[in-house]
Amino acid sequence: MLTTNAPALSFVKPFLLFRFRAFSTSPRTISIFPATKLHSFHSRRSRVCAFIAMTGNNAAAGVSSPEHVAGKWYSVPDLRLRDHRFTVPLDYALDRDVSPKISLFAREVVAVGKEEQSLPYLLFLQGGPGFECRGPTESSGWINKACEEFRVVLMDQRGTGLSTPLSVSSMLQMKSAKDLVDYLKHFRADSIVNDAEFIRVRLDPDAKPWTVLGQSYGGFCAVTYLSFAPQGLKQVLLTGGTPPLGNGCSADSVYRVAFEQVIRQNEKYYKRFPQDVEIVREIVKHLAESEGGGVLLPSGGILTPRVLQLVGLSALGSSTGFERLHYMLETAWDPVIVPGAPKLLSYCFLKAVENFLSFDTNPLYALMQETIYCQGASSQWSAQRIRAEYEGKFDAIKAAKEDHPVLFTGEMIFPWMFDEIHALKPFKEAANLLAEKKDWTPLYNIETLKNNKVPVAAAVYYEDMYVNFKVAMETASQIAGIRLWITNEYMHSGLRDAGGKVLDHLLGMLNGKKPLF
Repeated sequence: MLTTNAPALSFVKPFLLFRFRAFSTSPRTISIFPATKLHSFHSRRSRVCAFIAMTGNNAAAGVSSPEHVAGKWYSVPDLRLRDHRFTVPLDYALDRDVSPKISLFAREVVAVGKEEQSLPYLLFLQGGPGFECRGPTESSGWINKACEEFRVVLMDQRGTGLSTPLSVSSMLQMKSAKDLVDYLKHFRADSIVNDAEFIRVRLDPDAKPWTVLGQSYGGFCAVTYLSFAPQGLKQVLLTGGTPPLGNGCSADSVYRVAFEQVIRQNEKYYKRFPQDVEIVREIVKHLAESEGGGVLLPSGGILTPRVLQLVGLSALGSSTGFERLHYMLETAWDPVIVPGAPKLLSYCFLKAVENFLSFDTNPLYALMQETIYCQGASSQWSAQRIRAEYEGKFDAIKAAKEDHPVLFTGEMIFPWMFDEIHALKPFKEAANLLAEKKDWTPLYNIETLKNNKVPVAAAVYYEDMYVNFKVAMETASQIAGIRLWITNEYMHSGLRDAGGKVLDHLLGMLNGKKPLF
């Protein structure tokens, strides 16, 4: 742990540690102000303050109460796990007796034999929005490293996993699109932070601050945590998760740099697998010439050229994505085993395309993706508007006709997806209402971040397709004392691919094992 007099906490300018080229910046000191009061999410009433006022007595870990039910310990190889279920307000701004309630699920994980040991807690906030924490099957990766010194808490963020999941079927219970939007507005980072605080004071009898590890969108949530509830944080670790901090809606600026990186990833992909240029063009031509402009998918949706382009979301930005995409394209066509039979896309290929996409199992991602960039302004389908600025580079049919490489897209959600992707069709009206919604609450407080006193270490991936390097560096300059590890050794999936090494490196930056210069 970094001590309170450690110099890293006295600088606004982040410390940089490069894997591929090491250097340090010249620090600029500032005066440290006393810890500021929690800032309001609303002008008259803070959601966080409302939460703090209603916490009541802390419950000892493992002791059940109406708001917290702890399960029994069970095992996977080398780990012991315990399930926790909490009853939390949907809206923390309302009186606790008035607000509707939702269920929150968290899985406590320790190394075998450490169940009764007094260990500090580490909360993991996963990527998304709209994705759950995967339960560990064994002690490996970053969890193996974390369990050496922590009790790990895997919280399914509200609306995901076992936390009152917002699935395709459950959201169909809403009577109208407006009702759904009014519900979904409570599923952003501010509410997730309140959930985390709710859990913290109930898991730990002493309500001690805990370590938070935020991956991707989980890092966005962690910076919201730093902004509005730093008293709950001992230290923060970010992996590919430094969000844009601008007021209004920062989605336009995010997507402009994101499209540039996506183009570079496409170029690298086709350089690796040049034979796929013609395969993708041939598929696009076949889809465009098919009745209805596409081919029926196993789920009932339609594979159109632009739906095919969506596989770039997961294929272009992760460590094994290029290979997975290439091997999928190898299976594109059925063999013609009967003379004169038409050439058709194979069922295996069509099923593989659907497996690349997860909108049927995690529709919350498609609905909420652009809202995570909004503070008091609407997104107005930002990705769609910015895509139009790229002079047709992402027009798949035009590229195929003109014998250019067809470019896949990245982490962008487009309005036409709610027409062409079967699972999303029922939510088209709600998606449009979310795109026009303006009164989004603030997610960050820059003044608090500039005066931050919580130790923060961040892994910034130089070639990250999801969280752009330029955006990450701009954000880091606003968080006092943050230490940066900049590397091109890993992609956005670094925590999944080399979790033990990544976590060890970040912890070392805060506990003195990694020198400041």
